[in-house]
Amino acid sequence: MGAVDVAVIGAGAAGLLLADELTRAGRRTPPSVALVDLPDGDPHRPPPRTWCFWEHDAGRFDGLLAASWDTAGIVSPDGRLTRHPLAPLHYKMLRSPDLDAWLDARPGGSARLARVTGAATGITEGPAGAVVALDGAGGPVEVRARWVFDSRPRPPLPDARTALRQHFRGWFVETALPAFDPRLPLLMDFRVPQPATGLAFGYVLPTSAHHALVEYTVFGRDPWPAPAYDRALHGYLERTLRVGAYRVEDVEHGVVPMTDATFPRQESRHVFRIGTAGGATRPATGYTFTTALRQARAVARAVDLGTRPAPPRPHRRRHLAMDAVLLRALDTGRIGPAFFTGLFRRNSAATVLRFLDGTSGPLDELAIGLRCPLGPMLRTCLDLPARRPRGSSTKGTP
Repeated sequence: MGAVDVAVIGAGAAGLLLADELTRAGRRTPPSVALVDLPDGDPHRPPPRTWCFWEHDAGRFDGLLAASWDTAGIVSPDGRLTRHPLAPLHYKMLRSPDLDAWLDARPGGSARLARVTGAATGITEGPAGAVVALDGAGGPVEVRARWVFDSRPRPPLPDARTALRQHFRGWFVETALPAFDPRLPLLMDFRVPQPATGLAFGYVLPTSAHHALVEYTVFGRDPWPAPAYDRALHGYLERTLRVGAYRVEDVEHGVVPMTDATFPRQESRHVFRIGTAGGATRPATGYTFTTALRQARAVARAVDLGTRPAPPRPHRRRHLAMDAVLLRALDTGRIGPAFFTGLFRRNSAATVLRFLDGTSGPLDELAIGLRCPLGPMLRTCLDLPARRPRGSSTKGTP
C-alpha cells in the first residue's frame, strides 16, 4: 500500500484508542492512519476482551457500554459484603468487539483510516519514517509511515525486582433463575481458596439478573492450565454464589503483567511502543484502558501540532514506587485479602479509584498510606532496595 502518516500495529485497546483519536471527526489536520491487525483465526490474534474503567459523568464510549455502575461491592473471606458508592465516578464495562466495529462506523471519522491485515514481520527505520513489513494473505506487504506505534507484547518481560501476573479466566453465564444484582458488581470476592503465594478472588460484572461475566482472577507468578480455572469457576458459581442452573455463553481469558520492570516506550526515532508493551498497564492493578486513552490523546495532540509524538510517561514515578512496594509485599505474603478489603473499607472508593487510576494527589496518597498496615509495608520498603532485577518466569503460560 502507499505511504501513510501513522501506522498502528495491533487492534487491542491501545491500538483502537489511538486509531480513533487520530482519525475522529473534528480533528484540525487528521493524519492518514493504517491500522494493522492479524487475520481472524490467526492463533496469535488476541481473543475478544472486556475492558473496565471509571470515568466522571458521560464519556465518548457510553453508547457502546455493556454496563455501567455507580456502586461496587467487596467481599471479605468471611463473607462480609461492603457496598462502596463510587460517586463522582462510574465504573464502566466495554467489550472489544463493540469498540472495533464502532471504529469503522463512526460518522465522518473513518475516511482517513485504512485497515491492513497481516502479521508484522519487521520494522525498518529510515531517515524520514519507518517501513513495516507484513506477511499478508496475498504475500509480502509493506506499509510506509512517518510514525509507527507498536502495541505487540514483547516476551519475555523485562528484568524486574518483582514479576507477578494477573491471570484470569471468565465465563459469560446465563442463569435459569435471577441470580445477580445488576446494580452491584463485585470487584473482589475473597470467598475462594487462596493460593500458597499471591491471592485469588472472584470478579462479577452483572448485566442483568440472569447474565454476568464471572471471572476467577489470580495475582501470582505463573498462569494456570485452563482446566484449573474452569474447576475454580464452577466451584465459585455453584458453592459460593449459588446461582443454580446456568450455562456458559462465552469465555475469555488473559494474562496481564504486574511488575516493577521498566518498559521502554521507544524502539527508534520513528517507532514507539504503546499499551502494555509500552508500560501502560498499572503494575499494582493490571488496569490499562484509561492510561492507554490518555496516551492516545497526547499522541494525537502532538500529531496535530506537528511535533514528535512520543507517548508520554504512563505513570508518575511516585505511583510506580508505591506499586513496587505493594507488589513485593504481595509476593512475600506480607499482605493478602485483608489488605485489599481494608483499603476500600478505610477510604472512600473514589479516593482508592483515583489512586488506582493514577490521578490521585499527595493528600489522597497520604490518607491511603496512613490507613495501610504499617509494619508489613515498612519492612517491604526496607528490603526492596536490596533486591536486584531478575528475569521473569514463563512457566505455566497456557
